[in-house]
Amino acid sequence: MTYYVDLNSDIGEGYGAYKMGMDEEIIKHVTSINLACGWHAGDPLIMDKTVKLAKEFGVNVGAHPGYPDLLGFGRRNLAITPEEARCYMLYQTGALIAFTKAHGIKLQHMKLHGGFYNKACADKALADAILDGIEALDKDIILMVLSGSYIAKAGKERGFRVSEEVFADRGYNVDGSLVNRSLPGAFVKDPKDAIPRVIRMIKEGKVTTAAGEEIDIKADSICVHGDNPHAIEFVKQIRAGLAEADITIAPIQDFIK
Repeated sequence: MTYYVDLNSDIGEGYGAYKMGMDEEIIKHVTSINLACGWHAGDPLIMDKTVKLAKEFGVNVGAHPGYPDLLGFGRRNLAITPEEARCYMLYQTGALIAFTKAHGIKLQHMKLHGGFYNKACADKALADAILDGIEALDKDIILMVLSGSYIAKAGKERGFRVSEEVFADRGYNVDGSLVNRSLPGAFVKDPKDAIPRVIRMIKEGKVTTAAGEEIDIKADSICVHGDNPHAIEFVKQIRAGLAEADITIAPIQDFIK
């Protein structure tokens, strides 16, 4: 059996004179990027530069819309309506499409960021509004969403191409959600622990939670956070480990049908 997986990273998350992450290096080792669109991080110059860089290295680009929350880096919970959720996503994704079109490439996917991502995974009204927005914009855009989440299931039922995402460097709760960043077990810091974990996700469809229980999981794409201080070494070792396990690393558009 042939196993395929995409390797993605959230990048372009500086703002103005402030730099975050090691974008120029990590982009060399992934197959897809999730590019901040200016609301939780990023700005027009960073968006333009990063799309150009992605094209140069043959890396596929996805929009990474967040809450309008620069101070909180989009990780705080905001009370928004489904209509606001739809428009927030469309506004930011549309802005990035302007840059991908200007550089002669097509937007591959859309992945929400931070608190927006977590909320839409489980909130039916918000998730449905996001799906309505993407359907109206371009149904060829792949949805990158948390594996096993409501939005993943609803997207597939509505005929979207859905990439179910897992996290190499984050802990899981028994319901499949991510452990809150402030709690023990939220992060997997050692690549030696992450590699067998992601291989098992891909080949066996299982992961051990922070509480020690096994749950089902589907891994189409693996996220390695670009703001991780050891992100470069982390992603290099994961790539090598996947190759040794005979897992083919490719952009999601190559195998998500």
